[in-house]
Amino acid sequence: MNYPSWEVPIIGSGWVIGGIAIIHVLISHFAVGGGLYLPMAERKMLRQGLTEWGPVLRGHSKFFLILTGVFGASTGVAIWFAIGLASPEATSTLIHNFVFGWAMEWVFFLLELTTAAVYYYTWGRIDDKLHVFVGWVYAGMSLATLVIINGILTFMLTPGSAWLEVAGTGQEASRFWQAFFNPTYWPSLGLRTLICITLAGVWALVTASRIDGFENPRLKASVIQWSAKWLVPAYLLIPVFFWWYLEMVPDAQQALLQLGMATIGQGVFTQVTRAALVTCMSSATIGAIVYFLAYRNPRDFTFGHACAVLFLALAATASTEQAREMLRKPYVVVNHMYSNGIRVKKDVDRFNQEGYLASTIWARQEERDAWARMDAQPPAETPVVGQAAPAANIETPGLKAQEAIDHAAKLARGELMMRGQCMACHTVDGYRSLRRLLAGRDRESVGSILTMLHEYKEDSHYRKFMPPLVGTPQEVEALGDYLAEKVVLPPPADGNVAVASASGPGSSAAPAPAAAPGAETPASTPVAPAAPATVPASAPAEPTAAPAPVPAEPAPTPAPAPAP
Repeated sequence: MNYPSWEVPIIGSGWVIGGIAIIHVLISHFAVGGGLYLPMAERKMLRQGLTEWGPVLRGHSKFFLILTGVFGASTGVAIWFAIGLASPEATSTLIHNFVFGWAMEWVFFLLELTTAAVYYYTWGRIDDKLHVFVGWVYAGMSLATLVIINGILTFMLTPGSAWLEVAGTGQEASRFWQAFFNPTYWPSLGLRTLICITLAGVWALVTASRIDGFENPRLKASVIQWSAKWLVPAYLLIPVFFWWYLEMVPDAQQALLQLGMATIGQGVFTQVTRAALVTCMSSATIGAIVYFLAYRNPRDFTFGHACAVLFLALAATASTEQAREMLRKPYVVVNHMYSNGIRVKKDVDRFNQEGYLASTIWARQEERDAWARMDAQPPAETPVVGQAAPAANIETPGLKAQEAIDHAAKLARGELMMRGQCMACHTVDGYRSLRRLLAGRDRESVGSILTMLHEYKEDSHYRKFMPPLVGTPQEVEALGDYLAEKVVLPPPADGNVAVASASGPGSSAAPAPAAAPGAETPASTPVAPAAPATVPASAPAEPTAAPAPVPAEPAPTPAPAPAP
């Protein structure tokens, strides 16, 4: 725990990644699809003598260059800053394991930017055949970036057994190609390529919709109808590639989607399912609008209609990326690293034995001394995890100075535990609010939650979304004290705590632990009987998911790697 924690009030770090990633994915996939659209459209213009298409394509290539070269590139850089702050351990893992891949990615990216500029600025200045060739060079470079980044993104969901065998041994580089061409690589590449082609048509409709249908009715109709046909391959082939993709997803991750389908009526653990439904509904709506308004009535297709289609494409992109990020829960790299940066094989047992904060650089020496004194207490005096800690108030008159120092150090210890293991997915008062999730709980109830997460039993529902709580019993106890004293609000004077349950207003439910990132708390999971009912929480998650990047990954959790 030697990376600093990045606290983003209200929205959390995951939504920072997700928000950037959603915009970047929409633009970057257009950069690939548009690279195919422009040379194919120009070739059609030259072969069929459609000279009136020239100004339209030239204007579209200018729009393409500005959107992809400026906004696409800047959001890509922004993702790197965001994932480096929100999920440094995961970012480090991706960099160290795919150094060669990132090097290739940046070479192709620079060539992509260069050829995009050359293509636009040589309109009418070089031979037509040579100009089309420049367009095809750009298309090749953009496809190469997709081929490379797809391997890194899919690795996070399906790293493969070959790579996992050597993970943490220092020999990971020897399994580069096995990790790169992982089980979901090819179906994901097919899906992303089809999405790129679709977005090329969607963005082309935005340009074509601005053609005056009264002055140039034939031009507008021909461009819009040809652009609308670019959506056809996706509607025919995406179901096939999606089925193939799901077949390659590990069973534990498939269960997240299936669980949402099984409980969608109850609102329990449905985040992945809801995101998938948004994707399906928005995609179906796009198809209907494009067919009935664009293809059937191209002259009446307005800029407003095109913006509506673009907004639906944004919704489909965002929900798809969120579902992809959520499928990784509770990992950022499945079966290797949890969403809070803790490694499955290397860290869990070590932190439980030696302590999560044993080597942290964020504690002062006097705090370490106080921790050592408290840890050295006889077992009988050491609080039991889950047991209510003795009340302590450093402002109470007469409290011994040493006790006040020790208590403050214990709270500082708990805060470091919270920042290191909780804030990757939760905030205190905003998105996935710990204060809301723990509302009305007493110290004993908070301790029961932490005990369950620390023991991490196989039958716990929360294993599907939440990583284990690691650390020594004293560290876990300090976290409980910090949450109870500094996060959980005291109950009202009348003792009545109004808390919503998982089933809705006015319902009764057994208390449950803090909800997993992107999850709603099942009302059927029992914990401390003394605690009042609380609500669950969502993603992304990335966001992606947090910290799952992204990038993912807007805030999508975000997957923590930028799309091409």
